[in-house]
Amino acid sequence: MTVRTVVTVGAGQVAAVAARTLRRRGFDGRIVLLGDEPHAPYQRPPLSKEFLAGREPVASLSLLTPKWLADNDIDIRTGVTVRRVDTASRSVEFDGGSVAADAVILATGGRPRTIPTSGTRPDLVHYLRTLDDAVALAPRLTPGARLVVVGGGFVGLEIAATARGLGVDVVVLEYADALLGSVLGATVGGFCADLHRRNGVDLRTGVGVDSVATSEAGVRVRTTTGDTIEADVVVVGIGITPNVDVAAASGLATDNGIVVDAVGRTAVPGIHAAGDVANRFSDRAGRRVRVEHFDNANRQAAVVADTIVGRTSLADDAHWFWSDQYDTNIQFTGTPSGTTELVVRGDARSGEFTVFYLAGDVLTAAFAMDRGEDIMAARELVGRTVGAHQLADADVDLWELGEQVVS
Repeated sequence: MTVRTVVTVGAGQVAAVAARTLRRRGFDGRIVLLGDEPHAPYQRPPLSKEFLAGREPVASLSLLTPKWLADNDIDIRTGVTVRRVDTASRSVEFDGGSVAADAVILATGGRPRTIPTSGTRPDLVHYLRTLDDAVALAPRLTPGARLVVVGGGFVGLEIAATARGLGVDVVVLEYADALLGSVLGATVGGFCADLHRRNGVDLRTGVGVDSVATSEAGVRVRTTTGDTIEADVVVVGIGITPNVDVAAASGLATDNGIVVDAVGRTAVPGIHAAGDVANRFSDRAGRRVRVEHFDNANRQAAVVADTIVGRTSLADDAHWFWSDQYDTNIQFTGTPSGTTELVVRGDARSGEFTVFYLAGDVLTAAFAMDRGEDIMAARELVGRTVGAHQLADADVDLWELGEQVVS
């Protein structure tokens, strides 16, 4: 079938990358981006960092400039609530109309998990997922303000770091016993905890939230350990739930996201999914995986665009993500399953070091603070047999090591 019209449901990172890739591949048909937000596609990573701190203007977040949209004849519609896709005709139905498509990309992302609150000032309890969320939160982060961050994930920690840089008193509550333990493991998560404590964050692990009550006086947070914390503002960062409503209403398979194959295809020809919402089969993992990272969204979007124009590509490399907290760049690659040994390269006390995760003699993951070059090399080594002594030896060139080892 000749594809003449591609419609994305969602107008974020995936939609922007898919549109760019389609045009780069020579697709000259119609491209329609349908977004439920009132904004054209924008970058999300700066929302918890540079933008929230007031160091970057809204214009700097743009993914597709008005000139590019015009030059490439992209039909972008904001403030559109899509209800379903007619899988027989691939017509995308939304409030007030529909668009007929030959190929559809579901890029609906996720929505924040919430916690119950009470009281007269619900506006003092924030979530950070969208540009409007960041715009609403920013004025609250003033010198001397008291902030409670519920959830010690990467977004919550980035907000905490940004707030500390603005002179805000910060308490972080993490229900798990170890910060980022489910992602990094307790030992490496401890390095991140030390970073925040050195920068003045009151970080409490093994502590959940029993209740959040708001009033004109502020917010009162009662913890599961019986403490009461008075604050001026609360930010909740306890993860997201994939937005599968459109997929479910369209009769598509959903299971912790939208079920797709290795290249983003659903079971219905012509309908694809990518990004945070896609539960994609991974040959590397031997199972379906759903990944909530910027890099993953970029790579999946490009693969889906390639698939639509009949090109063969695959994005199944080791996962990679980064986070900027205070003046420290944190990077991670791989999946640390079955770890039997941690190998440190450099001096963890200096704040510049790399930790390699080994399962037997196979490298499964790597973490670094301010050593991004190590992570770039480690991405080529994940899944390969590597000697622990080689990884620990700073005189061993990791790039050359990658050329020597075999899978």
